[in-house]
This record gives sequence, structure tokens and C-alpha cells, in this order.
Amino acid sequence: MMATNTSFCILLVLSSLLFASSQALERPPIVNGLSWNYYFKNCPRLERIVRSHLQNLFKQDNGQAPALLRIFFHDCFVQGCDGSILLDGSPNEKDQPANIGIRPEALQTIEDLRSLVHNQCGRVVSCADLVVLAAREAVSLSGGPKFAVPLGRKDGLTFSINGTRNLPPPSSRTGKLLETFAARNFSATDVVALSGAHTFGRAHCSTFFSRINQTDTPIDPSLAKNLSNTCPSAQSPNTAVLDVRTPNVFDNKYYVNLANRQGLFTSDQDLFSDSRTKGIVNSFASNEKVFFDSFADAVVKLSQLDVLTGKQGQVRAKCSVANTRKEGLVVTSVVEEAVDLRGHMSY
Repeated sequence: MMATNTSFCILLVLSSLLFASSQALERPPIVNGLSWNYYFKNCPRLERIVRSHLQNLFKQDNGQAPALLRIFFHDCFVQGCDGSILLDGSPNEKDQPANIGIRPEALQTIEDLRSLVHNQCGRVVSCADLVVLAAREAVSLSGGPKFAVPLGRKDGLTFSINGTRNLPPPSSRTGKLLETFAARNFSATDVVALSGAHTFGRAHCSTFFSRINQTDTPIDPSLAKNLSNTCPSAQSPNTAVLDVRTPNVFDNKYYVNLANRQGLFTSDQDLFSDSRTKGIVNSFASNEKVFFDSFADAVVKLSQLDVLTGKQGQVRAKCSVANTRKEGLVVTSVVEEAVDLRGHMSY
């Protein structure tokens, strides 16, 4: 009997190791300079600090979860994931039409995370990495997939007003979306998966008002009526939920909405009308795991766009301001060399 139990335990351990190995092999490739365990030695509790703070925050204000995810998208697609959207200036990226509705509270959350992390570890973690981590936690803590993200980005010294014009507007048609993302090496599956970020959150009337009376991109009559009541004009300060079924949960109901002509944005609903993407929408609507896996892969890919690594950038002392020459590019960590394995969190 003992021999049988021993053999079973050995098989169980081997199976676990094989599963862990296969999971590692399935991870998407990463660019030079990034790593899956970049802060393992100099800030081992990083992910725990971020997760704990956001867990408490979302209990008070769950609207910050989609806001943090939007900051990530709008940072990375302008001039790469370099924290440029966080920089103050007159004008700056945050002020631009494509970034209407970026929540100041969510921007402050990134700064709060920086303060917490730098107090714990010294100035070693970039604001750009915190944007990525906050977005990942926003997804997982709202019911979405748990997945690892590579880290090691440095913060940029500049922002790009012109670059914000590359952000696809909510009125975009699928053909334009596919063209825009293909130029950055994203597939149709990536585009449909990333659009699934609209499975939670809210939008201002000005971003979807033209959709209410559209005929070429079908809209559910009851949705059109509700939106018309909410938004008597494009200038109305009101907002509407992006997902009529589960507005505060990260799930696959967004795609169910599209199949029922209940997409809020033209860019959403047109995914179900276009033959190049309709099949992908249907597959995500019928299988949440397929959506979650595709979304995680697309986010990891997006998080590596034009990143700065090594000595290419800096680690800001404050997320909204580039360091002065006196402050230097990077300050060595003051954290002890001992590694707290319990604090190292990876998915």
C-alpha cells in the first residue's frame, strides 16, 4: 500500500512539473531587456503591493478598473509603453480628444502605487511598468484572466501630441481597425480580443451619440431608445455602460452583446458585421476561456510596443514629471538583497 501511495505522489509531482513546463512554453515571446521576473531580487513584493492596493481601491471605486486598463492601451499605442500619458505639460497627451474621459483618479492611482512601491523598494520600478501591472490587476480582480506580464520597461522623457491621433476612435470601422493594428503586427484575433476590454466601464455621450440612429451598423431598438434618453445630445455630460449585461465584470458578455446588436460603439458592433471578424466574435461569445487566452496574449504583445529598456530611459521619481539631470536616470535600490519568496507573485 505504501509503495502505491509513493508511486502516486511521484506521478503527481511529475504531472505538476510537466504542466508548469508546458505553461512556460506557451508564454508569448518577449523583447530583449524585459523579463518575467525582472524585479525578483530588488523588489520581490512588487506585485503583492500593487494587487493589495487595487483590491482595496476597487471595493470603493470599481470604475477605476476599466479606467486603468484604458490608460494602459492609450499609453502603449501612442509611442510605446513608456508612461508618456502620465506626463504633465501644456498641452499633454491627456488633454487630447482621443483621451477624453481619462479619469484623473486613475492617473492618481498610478502615482499612489509608485509612492508605495518606491517607499518599499527604492526607485527601481518604472511608472511604465506600474501602468502595465495596474492594467493586468484591473482585469484579473474584475473576474478576468490571471496571467504574467514581462517587466523591465523604463520611463520615457517625452510625450507625443501627434501620436494620440493614431488611437482608433470609437467610430472606426473594422477595416480601419484591422489596418491600423496590422501595421503594428497585430492579427484580426488580437484586434477582436483587445476590443473585449469594452466588457466593463462607461463611455461619455459624445463618443457614441452618432451610433444611436445608425442604420448601416445595426442597433437593438431598446438599446437605441435607452441611449437616446440618456444622451439627448452629443454634448450631454451623461455616460452609458459599455456592456449592458455585466457592466462591472470582465467576462465574454461583450461578444454576446454584439451578437444581439447591443455594442455601444460603432467600432464594437461592426466587428460582428464584418466577415473577417464575425467568426472570432462568435467563438469568444461561446467560449470564455478562448477569449481570456487570446486577450492575455494580445495584452502581453501590446505591452511590449516600442518599449525602452536598459539605459534607454529612466525611472521617474514622480510619474507626471520626467527626472531632472540632477536626479539622474536610475537610482540604485536600497532594498536588502534577501529575497522574500512569499512576496514574489507570478501567474
